[in-house]
Amino acid sequence: MKIEEAIKQKKFKTEYQKLFINIIYTAHWIDHETIKTLKPYGISPQQYNVLRILKGQYPKCISMNQIIDRMLDINSNASRLVEKLKQKQLVEREICENDRRQVDIKITENGLKLVDMVQEKIDELNNFSKIISTTEAEKFNQFLDKIRV
Repeated sequence: MKIEEAIKQKKFKTEYQKLFINIIYTAHWIDHETIKTLKPYGISPQQYNVLRILKGQYPKCISMNQIIDRMLDINSNASRLVEKLKQKQLVEREICENDRRQVDIKITENGLKLVDMVQEKIDELNNFSKIISTTEAEKFNQFLDKIRV
């Protein structure tokens, strides 16, 4: 669906304004679809992001600061997210061997299983290969990277 149809606006001041609005609208659309996909599993997109970060480190632990540095949503409260995941027995905390003041986080077997189950559904959601080529995806990624410079 074209952005004009989605937000019921026929004209934009410039193509740049249209691009800006289109990016925001699309980001919110993806977020909404992700929320719907994750809801049956009882986790939020931010919790899923933490689980994916931890799975990437498995079997090692990772510090809270390292999790924060890798979060997609920089406004997320990582401590609160980890606590909720701990209550669901998807992660565990361990005292760091090198620094007893530091608490490291590790994904549990239950967390690994959940990430694998959810990943299939997320892959269905973000299967852009059905609509754009690899070359187009590379160009799109370059453009998005360029915007954030």
